[in-house]
Amino acid sequence: MIKLDQIPVKQLKGVSALKEKELHAFGLFTVNDILLYFPFRYEDYRVRDLLDVKPGEKTTVVGIVRGAPVLQRYGKAKSRLTCKIQVGMQLITATWFNRHFLREQLTTEREVLLTGKWEPSRLQLTVSESEFLDQAKPSAKMDTLQPVYSVGGKITQPWLRKLIASALEQYSSMVEEILPYSLVEKYKLMNRAEAIRHIHLPGDLEAGQEARRRMVYEELFLFQLRLQAYRALSHRRKAGIAMPLKSEWIREFAAMLPFELTTGQKKAINDISVDMRRSYSMNRLLQGDVGSGKTVVAAIALYSAIRAGYQGALMVPTEILAEQHMKSLSRLFEHTNMSIRLLTGSVSERKRKDILAELQMGLADLVIGTHALIQEDVHFNKLGLIVVDEQHRFGVNQRSILRKKGIHPDVLTMTATPIPRTLAITAFGDMDVSTIRERPKGRKPIETYWLKSQSLDRALKFIRKQVAEGRQAYVICPLIEESDKLEVQNAIDVHLMIQGAFPDLKVGLLHGRMSTAEKEQAMGSFAANESQVLVATTVVEVGVDVPNATVIMIMDAERFGLSQLHQLRGRVGRGEHQSYCILLADPKSEVGQERMKVMTDTNDGFEVARRDLELRGPGEFFGTKQSGLPEFRLADMVADYELLEQAREDAAALVATESFWQDAVYSRLIEWLRNDPLFQGEQID
Repeated sequence: MIKLDQIPVKQLKGVSALKEKELHAFGLFTVNDILLYFPFRYEDYRVRDLLDVKPGEKTTVVGIVRGAPVLQRYGKAKSRLTCKIQVGMQLITATWFNRHFLREQLTTEREVLLTGKWEPSRLQLTVSESEFLDQAKPSAKMDTLQPVYSVGGKITQPWLRKLIASALEQYSSMVEEILPYSLVEKYKLMNRAEAIRHIHLPGDLEAGQEARRRMVYEELFLFQLRLQAYRALSHRRKAGIAMPLKSEWIREFAAMLPFELTTGQKKAINDISVDMRRSYSMNRLLQGDVGSGKTVVAAIALYSAIRAGYQGALMVPTEILAEQHMKSLSRLFEHTNMSIRLLTGSVSERKRKDILAELQMGLADLVIGTHALIQEDVHFNKLGLIVVDEQHRFGVNQRSILRKKGIHPDVLTMTATPIPRTLAITAFGDMDVSTIRERPKGRKPIETYWLKSQSLDRALKFIRKQVAEGRQAYVICPLIEESDKLEVQNAIDVHLMIQGAFPDLKVGLLHGRMSTAEKEQAMGSFAANESQVLVATTVVEVGVDVPNATVIMIMDAERFGLSQLHQLRGRVGRGEHQSYCILLADPKSEVGQERMKVMTDTNDGFEVARRDLELRGPGEFFGTKQSGLPEFRLADMVADYELLEQAREDAAALVATESFWQDAVYSRLIEWLRNDPLFQGEQID
């Protein structure tokens, strides 16, 4: 039987070759794609009593023309049309801008449907849409919720509405149920075909809400099923590496450290060791605040894997972070005989060939690199442990490619963007989660201050004072060069300004367009205290570790998200001296002001993350496009958290039963999993 995802959009009435191309640009190739292209909001044309409408709120009313319209022109193209309209017992003024042609139609006693912004203090409705009512031909919009889709190019809102309505009319009977009947019954969900119809054509609010609840649960359940099934398959096949780790190796390594491990670090190391000894592949997320010591935990895991006879790989998102890890791990492993290699896009071709040969022959124990690690010609002799730092910067597929470089190696992913634990478990359902909350002993909380931009001189005096005491400072800018579109500080101009303010100091410059050699030189100079101030973009956001730097001043701080501000703040406070973060910002929005307040109120990355999630939503928080988290059609991981948690429990319970993998009742779900890229090459039955 032919399925909806096999019917091309050109089969729909009104789809020309040109329109087909436009639909393809939106990712709409089949009738199934069209039916699942949900509106992102609705225009509310339900008629309301003006007494129930708040000031400035958009509303729809029915009224009768009670006076002659008055037209005022401003130049050739602009005009203002006003008319007295009786709405219920009130006589209001309806105002149209640049709709002069309506003057002839606004005849006395004519009934009109008006939608616009209501200003009760002036008894005025600023009209955005209007329609003259005719008893012989009822209004198609009145008392409805009209879907609003994301459109562009030659795809218009009315045309897309008509196309989707036509697709529903022609094909909704072919929509298959995908959820198990037991779950549909358990939660009293609408059937799938009915829910899809009501999402596009909600009719009344209650039907629309029920349809959304059904489709949100489906999205979240399928997302969780994918993660839980992958996890279950990994455990069932027991194809991982059961490493013969010895506790004494960990004690040996810990004894070489110049500091004592925190309780959180010890707990994380224990979790990881237990996983690595098991016969299935470890898939663990290690999360911890900035400066909580995740790198040391990863180093101990890598040391243990290498002592057990395996190779390790550490993948990071940027070359600067790769180089930083190379330095810090080389220091940590200096008393061992382990060979470490750095593989990034900047490595010369000759050196790269040597490194690839060493990895393939097993002469290199550990490789640290960027995306260069997942290129086709990179082969390992015996890859046992993969560590992925800043895991939200990599997609699921990128992590999967690296995993396939070994025979079911263990995987440890790390993030310094703390996620509330329950959300982490839910969002990364295929992973176990370890959390480090404490900061290493001796680290003092960073003092954070918010100053308006006119207080720049005051901030510079403070930096001067810190430098006079032997300390160093970062100055962070949102841009590299001046922009015609954005009135924000750029690194090149700020570098000149800081040089002018501190003519007796050496001021470094670091940004993403510099060559690797230039970046290394700038960072090396700052790390050695040869330059006292470093002007940089967010290229220093992660990994850069200069314990002597005690001040970070962030220009135009309102342009950064909360988690990014917290990451930047974490560049200081890494040594014994008191450190400071200065936010120079003039936020105009409430959200911008709230960000500054949160930053000055707390140093706790988990609290910052919670507030960031509230202010920005999960898409931006996780960096959806990079994270492998789906861009849900309808679901919101914060607003729909309870449904997400329930979907996780249901999916986990289902895949844990033997009948799921064998019963014909679940064949539709098994087929769906087989078609998912995550399961390519996996035996699902």
